[in-house]
Amino acid sequence: MPALPRRRFLELSLAATAVASAACRKAVDPAEAPRPNILYLIVDDLGFDLGCYGSKQVETPHLDQLAAEGMRFTQAYSGCTVCAPARSTLMTGTHMGHTPVRRNSGGVSLQADSYTVAQLLSANGYTCGGFGKWGIADLDTPGVPEKHGFSRFFGYYHQVHAHFYYTDYLIDTGKKVPLPGNQGIYPDLPEGRIPQGPVPSVDPATGRKREFSHYRIVDEMKRFLRENKDHPFFCYAPWTVPHGRLEIPEDDPAWQKYKDRPWSLNARLYAAYVTMLDRHAGEILALLKELGVDSQTAVFFSSDNGAASQYPGELDSTAGLRGGKTSMYEGGLRVPFLVRWPGRVAAGSESDLPIYFPDFLPTAAAIAGIEPKVPQALDGIDLLPELTGAARLPRERKMYWEWNKDHFAPYVVFMQAHRDGKWKIVRNDVSKGWELYDLEADASESSNLAAAHPEVVERMAAWVAANRVDPPEQVEPDKPAGQKWR
Repeated sequence: MPALPRRRFLELSLAATAVASAACRKAVDPAEAPRPNILYLIVDDLGFDLGCYGSKQVETPHLDQLAAEGMRFTQAYSGCTVCAPARSTLMTGTHMGHTPVRRNSGGVSLQADSYTVAQLLSANGYTCGGFGKWGIADLDTPGVPEKHGFSRFFGYYHQVHAHFYYTDYLIDTGKKVPLPGNQGIYPDLPEGRIPQGPVPSVDPATGRKREFSHYRIVDEMKRFLRENKDHPFFCYAPWTVPHGRLEIPEDDPAWQKYKDRPWSLNARLYAAYVTMLDRHAGEILALLKELGVDSQTAVFFSSDNGAASQYPGELDSTAGLRGGKTSMYEGGLRVPFLVRWPGRVAAGSESDLPIYFPDFLPTAAAIAGIEPKVPQALDGIDLLPELTGAARLPRERKMYWEWNKDHFAPYVVFMQAHRDGKWKIVRNDVSKGWELYDLEADASESSNLAAAHPEVVERMAAWVAANRVDPPEQVEPDKPAGQKWR
C-alpha cells in the first residue's frame, strides 16, 4: 500500500470522538467482560432482496430477525462497485483512492506490506478464520490470507474460480483440497460447462455424488466456530452466493420453494440462492447460541456491492435506486448492512449515518479494545459510538469510490464518485463532466444539478484530486496454460 500522509478520521470532532471512544473502551474492557468476538458475513452481489429492506418476493426470516435484534443501516455503501476492490477496502480500511487492489480481474494481490484487519486482530490475541471467497490474491502471491493475519482460510482465492460451485477443488490455507465427486463436471459438456439451473446431486453419467462448494464452506466455518469458542475470534465469511453461475442443488429446500414461481429461470435461481444463504445465516446464529458465545459476538452482515441483476417486474433488487453493479450510481454502491450485538446494540434500531467498508477496520479495533494500535493512514471511521448509542456521529462526512471498468486492461481510472454530506458527484466516464446529485432530496439520482451548483462541483472535484494516489501495479499473476486461476 502506498505510504500516505497522516490524516484524522473524516470529519469527526476530536472532542466527540474522545468522549465516545472512552465510553466504548470502558464497555469492552477485558478485565470486566470476555473479549468480544467479531463475525462478518458478507455475501456476493446481493441486492436489497431482504424482508427487512422491503422485499416482498424473497423470504429471508433469519436475516430479518438479525435486523430486528440489532441495527439496520439505511445509507450503507460498499467500498467499490465490484468484488475485488471492495474486499480490499474492507480488509485495509482504505478507500478506492488509497487501497492496494483496484483491478477486478480476479487474482490481483494485496501487497506484501498491506495491513489488514485480520493482522491487527491476530496481533492482539484474536484467532482469525475466513470462509468463502478471498478475491484479492491467487495462490502463491504476497496477498494470500495466511500472510495477512488468517490462521485458516477455506474456500477460493482467485475470484473467477469462485464463479463455479461444482469446482474440483477448494483451498485450505494455501493447499488444494480435492472434491472428488466434482472431477470432470465442467469439461464433460460443451464449452466446459454444465447448464445453469438446478443440478442433480448425483452425476447421472458416473453415479458420483456431487459436492456443492457453498455447503462445504459453511460446514468448515461451523467447525472453526466450535474449535474457537473459548477464546476471542474474528470469523470472516465472504460467502460466494448469490454471485457467479446460478447452479443450485435441485434438492435444496430453497430451490423447491421457488422452482414453480411465475418468474424467469434466473430470477427463481437467484431468489433460491438468497433464501438458502438466509437459512445458513440462521444456522450460524443458532450455533453461536449453542456454543454460549452469542452475547459476546458482534455480527456484521452486508453485500459486497450493489445488485448484479435487477430482475425488473420480478424482484427489483436495487429497490428503485439508479444503476447496479459496475456503476457509480447508488444502485451500484449502496448495500444492505446489519449489525447485531446483544446487550450492546439496541434491538430494532436504525441509523441513517452514511457508512462504507473502510469503516470496518477501525470499528473492529474499537470492539476489540485496541484503538491505539490502529494504523493512522486510514479512511474509515470508528462506528462503535453510533452502534452502541454512546454518541451520534456526524452525518456530514466524505467518501470516495473509483474503478477502471475494464477487468483486464492496465489500471486507468475510468469512473469515480465522491459523497460529501448530502452531495454526491459522479462520472461513469472520466472523459465527461461531473454530475451532481442532492441525495437528501433525490436518492434516485434523477436530477443532475451540476449546472445549477458549479461551485459545489468544483470544491468536491478538488477534494477528489487531493485525496487519491495511483495504485501499485495491478498485476494478474501467471497461471498454468489454459487456466484462469492457479
